Amino acid sequence: MNADHEAHPNSGDIKAPLLPSHRQIQRSPSSHFTLKTIFIPNNFYILLGPLLCAVICVCVKLHGQATSRNMLGVLAWVFAWWLTEAVPMPITSMAPLFLFPLFGISSADAVAHSYMDDVIALVLGSFILALAVEHYNIHKRLALNITILFCGEPMNPPLLLLGICGTTAFVSMWMHNVAAAVIMMPVATGILQNLPEVPLQSTLVRKYCKAVVLGVIYSAAVGGMSTLTGTGVNLILVGMWKTYFPEANPISFSTWFCFGFPLALVIFVALWAILCLFYCSRGSGPALSEYLDKANLKRELDMLGPMAFAEKMVLAVFGMLIALWMTRSITDDIPGWGALFNDRAGDGTASVVMATLLFIIPSMKQKGEKLMDWNKCKKLPWNIILLLGAGFAIADGVRTSGLADDLSKALDFLEAAPYLAIAPIVCLISAIITEFTSNNATTTLVVPLLIQIAKTMHVHPLLLMVPGAIGAQFSFLLPTGTPSNIVGFTTGHIEIQDMIKTGLPLKIAGIAALGFLMPTLGAYVFGTDGDVQ
Repeated sequence: MNADHEAHPNSGDIKAPLLPSHRQIQRSPSSHFTLKTIFIPNNFYILLGPLLCAVICVCVKLHGQATSRNMLGVLAWVFAWWLTEAVPMPITSMAPLFLFPLFGISSADAVAHSYMDDVIALVLGSFILALAVEHYNIHKRLALNITILFCGEPMNPPLLLLGICGTTAFVSMWMHNVAAAVIMMPVATGILQNLPEVPLQSTLVRKYCKAVVLGVIYSAAVGGMSTLTGTGVNLILVGMWKTYFPEANPISFSTWFCFGFPLALVIFVALWAILCLFYCSRGSGPALSEYLDKANLKRELDMLGPMAFAEKMVLAVFGMLIALWMTRSITDDIPGWGALFNDRAGDGTASVVMATLLFIIPSMKQKGEKLMDWNKCKKLPWNIILLLGAGFAIADGVRTSGLADDLSKALDFLEAAPYLAIAPIVCLISAIITEFTSNNATTTLVVPLLIQIAKTMHVHPLLLMVPGAIGAQFSFLLPTGTPSNIVGFTTGHIEIQDMIKTGLPLKIAGIAALGFLMPTLGAYVFGTDGDVQ
């Protein structure tokens, strides 16, 4: 009604038209479309996706089914929009919901199922817990303690970065790397809250913020490589080894740790060096000391006072969740609590159960108040959920369309590769594939093929299987490579260009480290210089 009165201020007739008559219409200059308003870069980027898809569908010929070619075209469309951000990323993430049925890749119901599974349930529950940590300022308390311990006097940005990354990598060793990133990202952003907001940041401060966020997401991935419980990829590898070679010695937790931990340590040092080189300039210390002075930080910590009942209970729930994550499935010889439910329960099950407890346990602050309520959950990042769903949908589409088979045929050339070049070549191939599909999907796709190639080459299967699985965890270039990357990307501190700038040299360093350690340390730990027993 207010808009109606504003449009007809002198009219008292309730039957006055809602729209002005033809003579009342006055064309504003904005109604004239010009070439300048049409030919803008964003419109070109919007057209780029469908054009790439059309070119691939018309010109590219694959040996498999027509759906594999269509899937390749859809990949080009979606990733063109993701890379250029021509369309908001959450909207692009929903594109498979209509592209897959239209191109005959999968049904609407099948692709919709990819947008909710156990990993997404894990992330949902973890984010609710993270919101509870943020609501009660627990992340700020932990961030202040880490900053005070590692910031040094005078301020030492590389040392503080080492403390944040090292803590994240250690946490990721004993739980899923996605959960580690979810837990540590509020801690990192809690430290960054002491710095000016983004519009007021200097270049040095802005670069250091990027280093902290990139350090958390990459440290979570690197730390997860060192143990069997750190990532599902390692467990898939161990399961395939036992399935294909039941008479061989199994890969135990300690056996993998003897190889995985040194490898992760080398890659971690490379990560820290890359971050310091790109983002910790000489003048960053004085620029940051103004906001991260140790005396001021101690005063802020004292101002928080002792921990209240609600904070202790949130930490207790988080601790219970970590314990459940670590003990659901330990090894094949030592079953976890998941065996009590015939392995029907997943990490997402534990995550949602613990998140539900937050809505049941009283906060002891006001009568009837719980630790969490739904109003506090309005900040849940649904854009992450859509992005994760898109990644899982693409992974399933690559497999069901036949594109996975076409990609795997390209690995036949490994039969002619020199012995010492096998590990880095396999790792490189796996590291490229994993940028476009999930880590677990890449492992499931590549490892069985590598086993067949190893038999043809008459080499130990683990010489190919381990680099293939490790390379699948080198998804450092795109936000969709792994959920950990998405967690950091949504903080607003980093962009895709930052991930490529840092992730590319880190990927190269990881491949080089694996290429050296696999024929040397790997031969000792896994016995790859002998035959399979």
